[in-house]
Amino acid sequence: MSKSDGSPVEDLIVSHSEDTRRVAKNTLMLYGRMLFSMLVSLYTSRVILNTLGVEDYGIQNVVGGFVGMFSLLSGSLSTAIGRFLTFELGKGNKDRLARVFSTSMFVQFVIAVIVVILIETFGVWFINNKMVIPEGRLTAANWLFQFSTLSFALSLISVPYNASIISHEHMKVFASVGIFEVVARLMIVISLSFLPATFDKLIFYSFMLLALGLILQCIYYTYCRKHFEECEFQFVFDKSLLKEMLGFASWNFIGVSSAVLRDQGCNVVLNLFWGPTLNAARGIAQQVSNAVGGFVNNFMTAVNPQITKSYAADEMDYMMMLVYRSARYSYYLLLILSLPVLFNTEYLIDLWLGQVPDHVELYVQLVLINLLCESVSNPLITVMLATGRIRNYQLVVGGLQLLNLPISYILLRLGFFPEIISVVAIVLSISCLAARLVMLQGMVGLSVSGYLKKVILNLLTVSIVAVVFPILVSFWDCPGFLKFITSCLICVLSTCISIYYIGCNSGEREFIKEKVVSFMSRFGRA
Repeated sequence: MSKSDGSPVEDLIVSHSEDTRRVAKNTLMLYGRMLFSMLVSLYTSRVILNTLGVEDYGIQNVVGGFVGMFSLLSGSLSTAIGRFLTFELGKGNKDRLARVFSTSMFVQFVIAVIVVILIETFGVWFINNKMVIPEGRLTAANWLFQFSTLSFALSLISVPYNASIISHEHMKVFASVGIFEVVARLMIVISLSFLPATFDKLIFYSFMLLALGLILQCIYYTYCRKHFEECEFQFVFDKSLLKEMLGFASWNFIGVSSAVLRDQGCNVVLNLFWGPTLNAARGIAQQVSNAVGGFVNNFMTAVNPQITKSYAADEMDYMMMLVYRSARYSYYLLLILSLPVLFNTEYLIDLWLGQVPDHVELYVQLVLINLLCESVSNPLITVMLATGRIRNYQLVVGGLQLLNLPISYILLRLGFFPEIISVVAIVLSISCLAARLVMLQGMVGLSVSGYLKKVILNLLTVSIVAVVFPILVSFWDCPGFLKFITSCLICVLSTCISIYYIGCNSGEREFIKEKVVSFMSRFGRA
């Protein structure tokens, strides 16, 4: 919109027009990257499943996930790095910004060394003595474990560079590197088909992923050194800054560890009770989750710096507007993408993979429902991190999330179906949303009733109306492909109409009309 209509919200948008345009531009670039990445990644998953087989695919998923569990030692600090860099950019303090980067590099290197030592001691023992690995594949699992460990160490060292790119909102390079990574992974997977029979494909695949990680690290290093003056490591020991960052990270550790234990810890528990075949099923569901959820993550990647910077600049009204709108838009986008998958899961999985492990269909549907539940919490998490006052928040919300692993273990021990771990995650996700709203009311003055009315009630109404016609189509008895195409079209149209007429206010509908008319006029001239 080029001018205000007089409402407080639109006045805020006009006064921050440059920021709004930057968010829109960055979002479009990240969406382009994500659309390409999603299509290539889905094809890559099919090829690697067929090439490695269900058993090796399950081993790769659970061993790689086990190494990923150790990110709970570093993930909290990684979040702190992104928050502190973005906050100082919002403040405009270049000297402190440079000290934050150098301190981050030093701490990440120390943590990488510690993590490698821990993995090489406890991890090796656990892989060889506790995990359910089929006979004859233990050697391959150990090689996979070693390469995954080195890849993980590289990813830790690249965190400050990655965070700098996002904080400066240079999303073009972020999107470009992401596309390169996806294409490179595809090339690696395709190359597996040309290996001689004497080569172990699982070992070769894990080694090539390590090589790719090294190349990506070099790209991030070169770009940041060239474009950001603060990204030159200097050995500085700022005790007060280090104490502040570690204090933030220590409390954020609860939230990060709860997320890691929910995803990777439950994966290990699933392996203990059901073996690698169920890990393959859950791994496939996670691929779908990553592909669909990636669109929302990219949107939030573009919005998050603006939320943090507006808090740093004490522009609370603008920040709240961003929180409300980004929560709604995240859910809308996810609903458009998820609904066709939820109503056509079996057909899509069979079309995508050819061979379908048991339990995949229900896993996919449950992880998508969980994504929808979590999407409305993402802006709230960003606000919490922006404040820096996270102790009580993490004790409550992180404590709830930590219940995922023990509850899942107990229920599996009692003989419940394997999908119960996803059901537990959904219930706790809703509980955490309620806790976040209550906590942020005291932290930043967030209106719980306002959020429930303007966001939650809005989204529930949109969802209920959107599913009516897809449900009716699901009872239609016709050939599979025709029904699939019809169902997908109805899902998308029904969702878009529901969002436009029920989810959007008059100002947003007018904005959409203007953009559609503008696009159609340019398309007509072309």
